[in-house]
Amino acid sequence: MSRIGKSPVAIPDGVTVEVNGTAVTVKGKLGELTQELSDITVKVEDGQVTVERPSDHKDHRAKHGLYRALIANMVLGVSEGWTKELELVGVGYRASNQGQKLDIAIGFSHNIVMDIAPEVKVETISEKGKNPIIKLTSHDKQLVGQVAAKIRSYRKPEPYKGKGIKFVGEQIRRKAGKSA
Repeated sequence: MSRIGKSPVAIPDGVTVEVNGTAVTVKGKLGELTQELSDITVKVEDGQVTVERPSDHKDHRAKHGLYRALIANMVLGVSEGWTKELELVGVGYRASNQGQKLDIAIGFSHNIVMDIAPEVKVETISEKGKNPIIKLTSHDKQLVGQVAAKIRSYRKPEPYKGKGIKFVGEQIRRKAGKSA
């Protein structure tokens, strides 16, 4: 039995979970999320969501924990939300936003202007003497991660000086460089 799959997901106040055939819909104060399921049974009872699998087939065992984790992320997302913070490390690296347009200067000949999905709130923090920070917030964990990965892909942190776009708290493996 999957350790993650067999533990129930608690439903907090203000969150409703509905199961319609093969789809699970979670509604909360921050929004609504839907996930299609296959081969897995979901039951909502006593303020908890339980996920059950029909057999011990390898495919069913794999999906058991996966769908339980996805439902738990959906419940947490619509009640509290998900946040990712990116830090721009480098001289002259800047970030600003007007609404859903993110404008970043990261050492190219031109600024990169990105349209951020409407479900994701973007905020830029620039303090003197500190690296600029891009803060992404949404109820959809996958979407926040995807947008953050796209922004990070423009200038990944390099191992010699650590310059680039990194997640806040991320440890960069550093190399020594050439010895004279």
